[in-house]
Amino acid sequence: MIKAKKSLGQNFLTDRTVLEKIVNTTEIKNKTILEVGPGTGNLTSFILKNDPKKVFVVEKDRDLCKILKDTFNDQVTIINDDILNINENLLFNENVTVFGNLPYNISTQILGKWIINLKDNFWFDHLVLMFQKEVADRIIAKFNTSSYGRLSILSNWKLNIRKICDIKPVSFSPKPKIESTLLIFSPKQDYYKIKDPKNLEKITRIFFNHRRKMLKKPFNQLFNGNKKVLEKLKLDLNLRPQNLTFETYYKLADEYEILRS
Repeated sequence: MIKAKKSLGQNFLTDRTVLEKIVNTTEIKNKTILEVGPGTGNLTSFILKNDPKKVFVVEKDRDLCKILKDTFNDQVTIINDDILNINENLLFNENVTVFGNLPYNISTQILGKWIINLKDNFWFDHLVLMFQKEVADRIIAKFNTSSYGRLSILSNWKLNIRKICDIKPVSFSPKPKIESTLLIFSPKQDYYKIKDPKNLEKITRIFFNHRRKMLKKPFNQLFNGNKKVLEKLKLDLNLRPQNLTFETYYKLADEYEILRS
């Protein structure tokens, strides 16, 4: 029996009911599938039962890759690498469906990388991803709430997000100390155009570094007190970062690009 490695944030999903729920979240038949962090292949088995066209799995742990190879032979293409090192835009020449029980310790890095690197032509049609519940709550948070922040703004920029369910620790081996949440993401047909997504990442990072303080300090840091931007966006610098809507942050990123060009 393989032992989960704490350093890689491994918690293997073993609950059959939950595994079935995940694969029934979206269409798999005749689709190209990418699974991130397959572990011992529990979810992979359920994916294969649904007749995908092709299955790629990305697994960093070399020991687990050997188990996956022994279990599935040529049914899956195994990529022994860190998902953070992979350029998905180059890997696939068609839209794929992504499943992932993401390692807790890098889940926000993975999602952030995918969002920042998104081109106008999406490389996926759905992301079916599991996060710590607290992280998922931040992803789906609405403005004017305590969970609202950088992750909410970045995630909702180009993606529609829907919560599927919460998952209890008992569904995993070893049992994590916290609940998990399953989310499904799909591309938005219409979204605010920003030339360089890294500017949105920078704007939100600086604003939410001072999330409990008023907007004046981060605004001045980025815009040097530019009154034209203030008037154009009708900003009240007495508000706090969580009081600004998604669209206001997208417009701020746009104005930041204009000033820098």
